[in-house]
Formats: sequence, structure tokens, C-alpha cells
Amino acid sequence: MQGPPYNNDAQHMVTDAWRVLRIVSEVVDGFEKMTNLGPSVSIFGSARLPPSSPYYELAIDVAKHISQRGFAIITGGGPGIMEAANKGAQAVNGRSCGLSIDLPMESAPNDFIDLKYNLRFRYFFVRKVMFIRYAQGYVFLPGGVGTLDELFEAITLIQTKKILPFPIYLMGKSYWAGLIAWIKDTLLANACISPEDLDLIQITDSPEEVANGIERHYQRNRAERNF
Repeated sequence: MQGPPYNNDAQHMVTDAWRVLRIVSEVVDGFEKMTNLGPSVSIFGSARLPPSSPYYELAIDVAKHISQRGFAIITGGGPGIMEAANKGAQAVNGRSCGLSIDLPMESAPNDFIDLKYNLRFRYFFVRKVMFIRYAQGYVFLPGGVGTLDELFEAITLIQTKKILPFPIYLMGKSYWAGLIAWIKDTLLANACISPEDLDLIQITDSPEEVANGIERHYQRNRAERNF
């Protein structure tokens, strides 16, 4: 069913022009606030998992290990896994950034975000730019469609060489096992991806392995840039 035709094309042109200005404003504000954040790692996961979840504790732990190596922690700024990661960063005096967004189920950012790195967005795609622009690595804990969206977009950008490769870790082996099996048994089996695409993802439940791997990647790239 089609919507009603435009009654006033000029009015819609004005509305779209203002929307573009709002988008540009969000991008500029994000860049200005995050430029001084330093090397960072984006951590993703469900807003719905409570503090009693073992994955909540795992998020705190991995954020601590990453922060102790000098990386800022970037999350979506909401509750659940995002809150846990920000909490872990602040627990070891690390930099804690939250990129929250206007959503019906997430009315306010969590309480563990540094004030100067507490950003709020209207548009998902602008927020995604901020996640990837400043990240030296991505860490995914159990989550829903939003988490999967971020995961597959990162893989796509690396696969298509739109961005330089960086580590992508999945934490929670049992949670991700079915997805990985489907990727191998269906996508790879039907030649919809290449075998080397599987190398873009690493699966572990070890916070030390994640932190060490991201630090190695960052130091190696830094040395190559200075060579």
C-alpha cells in the first residue's frame, strides 16, 4: 500500500535540507568529542542481560583488561552488557565512552560513562561511524539483532576493504557456536563467502587473550606506520 502523494514538493525539500544539517551536526559533534579519546575498543552486547548474567561479569572483566592496556572503552551507552563494559573501564580508571541513541527501551545512558565522552545520537548510521572510526578492535558478547548488525557490518567493511582490518572477538563460545556452525555449513558450503573470511572472527572466553590480541595488533600497526 502506497502512502499519499506529496502535496508540496518544496516543503519536503526544505525538510530534507534541515535533516541533512542535523546529520552533519551529529557527525561534527561526535568527531569533536571523540578525537581526544585516544586508541579505543568498541564492546557490544545485549541491553537486556541483567547484572546476574555471567556475561555481564565477563563484560566487566574484559573491559578491565583492555583498559589496563591503555585503550578507551566505547559502548552503546545503554544498560546490560554496555553498562558492564563501561563499569569495567571506570573500575580501573580507564576512559569510558557511551554512544547512546534515542530508543523507546533505552531512555537514559548508564551511570558508568565519563561525562565528556557521553554522546547521544538520533541516527543509527552516524553512531556506527563513531564506533568504527576510533576503534582498534571490536568485542562482541551475547546480544540480539543490534549486536549482529554491528558484527556483520564490521566484517563486511573489512571484507570489502573499505576499512583496514582489525581484531574482531566473539566472547561466549556456547552462545555463538550455532551462528558459527551456520556460517561454515551454509555460507561457506555454498561458496557465498571465502574460507579466509572465517579468519576475520576469533572466538574466546579469555579476557586476557582478547586484550593481548588487540594490543599486539595495535602495536604492530603503529610500528609499521612509523617504519
